Amino acid sequence: MNAPTSFFKGEKEDDSHPYFRPKDAATLILIDRSGPKPKVLVGRRHDKVVFMPGKYVFPGGRVDKSDNRIPVAAPIPAELEASLMRGSPKIAPSRARALAVAAIREACEETGLCLGRKSDAARSAKLDGAWKPFAEEGLLPDPSSLFLIARAITPPGRVRRFDTRFFSAEASAITHRVPNVIHADAELVELVWVEIGSEPLAAAHNMTKAVLHQLDKRLATGPLRHDAPIPFFHWYGGAMQMDTLAPDA
Repeated sequence: MNAPTSFFKGEKEDDSHPYFRPKDAATLILIDRSGPKPKVLVGRRHDKVVFMPGKYVFPGGRVDKSDNRIPVAAPIPAELEASLMRGSPKIAPSRARALAVAAIREACEETGLCLGRKSDAARSAKLDGAWKPFAEEGLLPDPSSLFLIARAITPPGRVRRFDTRFFSAEASAITHRVPNVIHADAELVELVWVEIGSEPLAAAHNMTKAVLHQLDKRLATGPLRHDAPIPFFHWYGGAMQMDTLAPDA
């Protein structure tokens, strides 16, 4: 087990709430490489939301029951499925698929940026709710361009706990933009493309900064690969620890 990352120094265990089992969640980090340095998309959360008010975050949220049943334009790559199934507790391939699809759904719902592909099956797929923009454009969600960047479990004692998988995708994978999703009364009130380590991220949640640090290291080595070790942040021994989930884990 690796030593605690410096982002979490001084963080203490919280016993103000009873134990809650973490719920599966997914987050999508969109990367823009059109300039001299890569930029990532973050959104500023509304000041009145319960979870991380006012913080800059990646779009994301918990997995819905429907995420495994939604038809997709292409299956998740076998290498991505294998990455998601590293570590424990072990998950089924259907859960791996649901996590990837949830990341796409949450990104479209919170930012209006949708990763999909034209399909004749889209209009007959009965996509509704958060998936309605896909149906209207004749799209099905396309998880084939996603990479797994990190996994993190919220420490015990928090009012909400998530077992979150952080995915990334290139901005070029965005195929549709839903207007008027970002506004003063929305969950995310602002979207910004920023370089990793830039000023808007100085006050980001420690986990956001820790994941971005790992992403920055991955980007520095060249194109993203599915066989790279996956950082796994979790609370152990009274402190946040970072393990790595290797391909044979």
